[in-house]
Amino acid sequence: MRALVVGGSSGIGLSIVLNLIGRDEYDRVYVLDKSAFPRGYKTEKVLYTCCDLSLGEYSCLTGMDDIQSLYITAGFGHLKFFQELSEEYIQNSFSVNAIAPIQIIRHFYDRLLSRDDFFCGVMVSIAGRLSSPLFSVYSATKAALSKFIEAINVELDVQGSKNRILEVSPGSMKGTGFTGGVTNPEMTKDLAEEIIRRAISHEELFIPQYDSVFKSVIERYETDAHMFGVESYLYKKKRLDLK
Repeated sequence: MRALVVGGSSGIGLSIVLNLIGRDEYDRVYVLDKSAFPRGYKTEKVLYTCCDLSLGEYSCLTGMDDIQSLYITAGFGHLKFFQELSEEYIQNSFSVNAIAPIQIIRHFYDRLLSRDDFFCGVMVSIAGRLSSPLFSVYSATKAALSKFIEAINVELDVQGSKNRILEVSPGSMKGTGFTGGVTNPEMTKDLAEEIIRRAISHEELFIPQYDSVFKSVIERYETDAHMFGVESYLYKKKRLDLK
């Protein structure tokens, strides 16, 4: 078997790559990322290709149509007031976080529609399901991606396909480079294992820590979205000492 991990050079993407190359059934894992794949984790199973998703050009997918698994983990966001965000940042955010995943899924959509198993998982974010001040553009890109996945899973169902796209919508993740953190695959290996397991089971939605944390968070949001947003802002302000 063969897999493609978009954004596989760091964070949860790297953990997914390491999990897959440790499985006997996989003989190759393609990695697309703007950043080089770390030498310390390189094996003969890993085939890395540099690809900048912000450019909106997907010729880097050429030669990868033999995959049976697709994991899209690339994405970025910065905590800032909206007035501090540049036009370039807004454009690149939608290009990388929303448009690129949709275009990549379109490229492999015949595999999803096929009667054969095709496993697909996409990192979204809990920010795409809640009011998230200081993450306004980031949450907007993730909300777009979440609704796309929800709709496509219905289309796959009504057309008779057993395959699904797994939306993975976590909160903050330790061991990733998001918001200035440092990649530590040991800290994310269990989450990577769970993502792969759920993708193989053709599940549609996975919110890590749902019962322990996010069930009550979502209920608070649904009760009063504005007040939830104010509380979310104050929480972030306290953590980051924003002025």
